[in-house]
Amino acid sequence: MPATPSTLPPFDPEDPLGLDDLLTDEDRAVRATVRQWAGDRVLPHVADWYERGELPGIRELARELGALGALGMSLTGYGCAGASHVQYGLACLELEAADSGIRSLVSVQGSLAMYAIWRFGSEEQKQQWLPRMASGEVIGCFGLTEPDHGSDPAGMRTYAKRDGSDWVLTGRKMWITNGSVAGVAVVWARTDDGIRGFVVPTDRPGFAAPEIKHKWSLRASVTSELVLDEVRLPADAVLPEARGLGAPLRCLGQARYGIVWGSMGAARACFEAALDYARTREQFGRPIGGFQLTQAKLADMALELHKGLLLAHHLGRRFDARTLLPEQISFGKLNNVREAIDICRTARTILGANGISLEYPVMRHATNLESVLTYEGTAEMHQLVLGKALTGLDAFR
Repeated sequence: MPATPSTLPPFDPEDPLGLDDLLTDEDRAVRATVRQWAGDRVLPHVADWYERGELPGIRELARELGALGALGMSLTGYGCAGASHVQYGLACLELEAADSGIRSLVSVQGSLAMYAIWRFGSEEQKQQWLPRMASGEVIGCFGLTEPDHGSDPAGMRTYAKRDGSDWVLTGRKMWITNGSVAGVAVVWARTDDGIRGFVVPTDRPGFAAPEIKHKWSLRASVTSELVLDEVRLPADAVLPEARGLGAPLRCLGQARYGIVWGSMGAARACFEAALDYARTREQFGRPIGGFQLTQAKLADMALELHKGLLLAHHLGRRFDARTLLPEQISFGKLNNVREAIDICRTARTILGANGISLEYPVMRHATNLESVLTYEGTAEMHQLVLGKALTGLDAFR
């Protein structure tokens, strides 16, 4: 029997499309657990961390995230949670609703460093590193981007040469999340046989990771340069199943998927701040939420936020069904980050001068998203990925 207005639940401003109906009880439990942790451990402090430009207690936070099962969350075995990709996406949503820097910590640990070892490593490498990384005992980083090679990693200059049975790595990597606190780095380098990946303990002689300062984005995050000055590694440091540029790009696809969800977390935080402000801030004798222009802004923000969440859900279901294509991840990353930035900027206008204050989350999220727009592929790169997929013509070269 069709539902009648009297039997339907009321419209929910927090879930206007009824997207919670797409979730299982386990999905909701994962979301609630991560949301509570972020609310208890991040939100009370993050404005201060951001203002100071540091992430104190990162090792403790990593261990707590490990205890939650959030590190390498969708990987199986080796102490990993083996959660669904939708559940991992929901975790990214809640973490980035607190701050992009916290979600970046988790993404780099699980989707880049751990995934590279899990997918391309030897059994010995997996046993050595993954259980300790899953627990947060060891923090990892992922060295692909270089000072002169970001969007074109094929031009990397970091080089690994053979010296007897050893490898010797020399080069520099730039904009590396977790670099200065990492116990292990997955580093990509040119060799005589093409691009290879290496598992590099950061206590090796010749390895340094100076922290990058003076950032105006991702300030509550550790960002570093990696300097490799003839770092000597044993033969078994190489990832045996990683050959060519396709291997690191596959890792990037894992991280991009988390961004599809995470960016909507930042957008949600800004939308909720703007909605609450509009309901309580009075001008001309009444709340500004009662004026047409403000309501138009809120309606447009809600449209893009929940369309983005619907897109993230769809991609997550495809991921769990093993039918998700790299081009579809580009679709999600391009759309959701771009719309999240627009939502943050619109929220800033609703908050007026208060929009630039760290007493509210809006400007912090807006500046963080400028980094999210760039890393794991700039907007232009994803436009060209989709352009090639649509036309069959490669505009990269």
